[in-house]
Amino acid sequence: MSFTGRLQSKLIFLVTVDWFFCSHFLERAVAAREAGYEVLIITNVDRHGDVIRNAGLRLVHLAISRRSLNPFGALLTLLRIVKIYRKEQPDLIHHVALKPILLGGLAVRAAGCHGRMINAMVGGGYAFTSHHLFARMLRPFLIIGLRFLLNPRGSRVIFENGDDLNTFADAGLVRREDSALIRGAGVDPVRFHPNSNSSGMHRHPIVVLVARLLWDKGVGEFVDAARTLRHSGVNARFVIVGEPDAENRGCIDSVTLQTWRAEGIVELWGFRNDIPQVLTEVTIACLPSYREGLPKSLLEAMAAGLPCVTTDVPGCREAVRDNDNGLLVPAKNSSALADAIEYLLRNPAVARKMGERGRERLEQEFSSRHINERTLALYREMLVK
Repeated sequence: MSFTGRLQSKLIFLVTVDWFFCSHFLERAVAAREAGYEVLIITNVDRHGDVIRNAGLRLVHLAISRRSLNPFGALLTLLRIVKIYRKEQPDLIHHVALKPILLGGLAVRAAGCHGRMINAMVGGGYAFTSHHLFARMLRPFLIIGLRFLLNPRGSRVIFENGDDLNTFADAGLVRREDSALIRGAGVDPVRFHPNSNSSGMHRHPIVVLVARLLWDKGVGEFVDAARTLRHSGVNARFVIVGEPDAENRGCIDSVTLQTWRAEGIVELWGFRNDIPQVLTEVTIACLPSYREGLPKSLLEAMAAGLPCVTTDVPGCREAVRDNDNGLLVPAKNSSALADAIEYLLRNPAVARKMGERGRERLEQEFSSRHINERTLALYREMLVK
């Protein structure tokens, strides 16, 4: 029984967009439903509404934009959230990412909602990763908002990597005793099958980057590295799997993508919903990101037994340990990225061992079962406070 006296505890997820919920939180929401919670998802319903409903979850559409900074639009969104919270009176509220944390935190207060609040910081996002003037100007205002709304009394804050947890705690934005480390979205290893392509001995090895087409994912550095390696005679294919995200201010423009297609250095495969199958064709997985929460694309590559080349930044180094299950290179350094990729292509035995180690770590540390269990344990802990 929850602290409200209801026989069934009600859990709300507030997430900006349905595809992100499905990719990173659907399994946890289903696990909560199976554990006896009534689960309601509030999100902008785009293309995945049926997936959420078919999982047995209640769904409420909320017109919320990740990109817009219009204060009047934010106020309207806030009022809608307040109305839902006041009506539903949830026992637990799980806010995911920056805008839901800020708007949801205000809504909890305005609605007089007594539900326990969990705020999940999933990566830094554009505002904390970009060096553009607009992002630098926006950052102080976001920090002020987080100081008041991220960790009010009785709440808990989830981080996906230890670097972010320490940074926020040291800055006084969160109380360390209220922090929880739940490492990423989790991946079901049963869906992925280690293959022999990491041996690097087949005729045309494939190096893949699976990510949204955003500059801060290091896509530009990946293209530069591919160009360097191709011009130096390295016989490999360089593939980017993903689509633009127009709601993100770091989205790569269409002219640049057309230029890359015309150049023919990289292959742009677009969005794929069969990543386990895609990875059976791959030799090396790459993610030269500037910062992450904990990148699911690296976890999926590890599940597929692939060696990973990524950057030595928060989130990425949580998944990949240097010279263990992959190689770490400095961010924004395409030359170092090219060297690391070439090293693994020329040393297939090393690559194979790294891939095996990655699969082992995925099963032991990052499986969806571990993540679901840790999340449900936190819910139970919150309800008995």
